[in-house]
Amino acid sequence: MNIKRKQILLGFMITCLLASPVAVAGADWNMFHENAQRTGYLDQPADFTPTVWYFSTQGSIKSSPAILNKVAYFGSSDGHIYAVNLEDGTKLWDYKTDGAVVSSPSISGDYLYVGSKDGYLYAQDIKNGDVKWKYKSGNSLESSPLVSNNMVYVGSNDGRVYAIYKSNGTKKWEYNTGNAVKSSPIISGDYLMVGSDDGKIYALNKENGDKKWEYTTGDKVQSSPAVMNNVVYVGSDDGKLYAINTNNGTLKWNYDMGKPVASSPTIDTNDNSLFVGADNGKMMCLDTRNGAEKWSYNASGAVKTSAAVVDNKIVFGSDGGTVYIVNKYNGNLEWNYNPGYGIINQAIQSSPAVYGNMIYIGAGDGALYALNNDKMNGPTSIYTYYLVGALVILVVFLVAVRTIRNRRKKSE
Repeated sequence: MNIKRKQILLGFMITCLLASPVAVAGADWNMFHENAQRTGYLDQPADFTPTVWYFSTQGSIKSSPAILNKVAYFGSSDGHIYAVNLEDGTKLWDYKTDGAVVSSPSISGDYLYVGSKDGYLYAQDIKNGDVKWKYKSGNSLESSPLVSNNMVYVGSNDGRVYAIYKSNGTKKWEYNTGNAVKSSPIISGDYLMVGSDDGKIYALNKENGDKKWEYTTGDKVQSSPAVMNNVVYVGSDDGKLYAINTNNGTLKWNYDMGKPVASSPTIDTNDNSLFVGADNGKMMCLDTRNGAEKWSYNASGAVKTSAAVVDNKIVFGSDGGTVYIVNKYNGNLEWNYNPGYGIINQAIQSSPAVYGNMIYIGAGDGALYALNNDKMNGPTSIYTYYLVGALVILVVFLVAVRTIRNRRKKSE
């Protein structure tokens, strides 16, 4: 084979390699739920070994995992930020902040960015958790940061949206909404879209923070917006899901969910479907074009998580303590997982991250769970041992009571 043919073959092999799932799996997770449609999905690398497991922290987990190179990064209400090996659930490192961490990390390059209720936005080395810099806002941070180019954008409970240089942690600009910003921002073109507890959705110039438009809903907007085809979709505590034109802030349509919508919408671009939950326990599938209902599913408690999309299914959690995997086309239940077995239920408000055939989701019991979607199973929960222990104690108690009664009968 001559040199020219070898070069052509080598170029073809490199092109195939760059297009393979391994390259996708190593992509940055630079915003809450990975992309502008909030799908929360990445392909696994070919050499990934999936196993079911759980990893326990000392506080509830509302933070959604960010995934990069077989590692999950997430926060806990115990104040720690954790890095956990996805193959076996072992801890790689953790870092203690001075407040609960409900913000979901974003990853760009060698660093992750995450907020804490201690008011700081942290930039940490993904290899060891070392802090590169931290920026102090005026109140706690529950919003999940968005990384774009050299900037980190995040909301604060001090009512402001901040644009911070990711290289050194200095502020470029801030915008004051007047009330807490728990919604996580998204970018559409030259503008940043974000909700506020003042009941408004804002479009801000990402370069200087100037307001392009605002749209007023009937209550707090803690839902994080999703964007597709020049439309921004976001929920409100007034119980409605809004579709708003990103160019001028005019309403395209809205849909009344019946109860507050803290869940952030997830968009499936393949068939114009939008998935969003509400506090009445409904997970709805709506048509992105006109808001028409395609189907609904009733969960065991309020649905505050954002659905993840994988193949022909969506994954979400509920305050009833169950993780649901339902068919995205008709809403039929495929399977579910409840670590409390329906007896010891802890709310699941962490939004799931899907890594190939594996689902990773945090729960109110302080554990991050790894579930196998193909095999439809999860780890044996720690509650199993609690329930077995309680059953043993109950049996011993009943035997003791019966023994005492028999002795009393004989003495009579």
